[in-house]
Amino acid sequence: MNLVPLEIDGSWLFRSPVYGDDRGSFREWFKSSDFEAETKIKFSIAQANVSTSAKGVIRGIHYSLAVIGQAKWITCQAGRMNDVIVDIRPDSPTFGHNQMIELTPQNGLSIYIGEGLGHGFISLEDNTVVSYLVSSPFSPKEEFEINPLDPALGIAWGIPNEFLKISAKDAAAPNLEAQESAGKLPFLSKEEIDYA
Repeated sequence: MNLVPLEIDGSWLFRSPVYGDDRGSFREWFKSSDFEAETKIKFSIAQANVSTSAKGVIRGIHYSLAVIGQAKWITCQAGRMNDVIVDIRPDSPTFGHNQMIELTPQNGLSIYIGEGLGHGFISLEDNTVVSYLVSSPFSPKEEFEINPLDPALGIAWGIPNEFLKISAKDAAAPNLEAQESAGKLPFLSKEEIDYA
């Protein structure tokens, strides 16, 4: 298993070979035993999601404040996307930083996004299909958003704003500073924090 830690602590890039022939292709995009052996992180899957997006769709920036945390394993099954990891932990040395990685079925890349990190992506082609494995189930009261166009994040989405498609919920989301002021951000430390 080819795993590389990314610039933002708690995130990893996984590269798997893509085997292709005249029938199509095959790749092994997740193997829990190899991931745990390499990272010493136990990633238990509680839910699996899939989305299909038109070109220019941004989904995110999303994160969870679930007490049990929520880690994600992301891969692109069809089309092309730029995946974005955002460090939204105020006590992290890379707080406010983001990292963008292109995922396609052909490049064999998947991303592990640890607990306490923000996540989003932009679809670069119509009918882009993204699969997510998550470590805790969807819990609406513990799910939060940061506006993906927040200038403080400085995310270069790569498509002019007038061609972006963002849900009303994400477009109306607070910026990073507002979520920090409201006490609605996760922390690196494992102390119990009252997010109510």
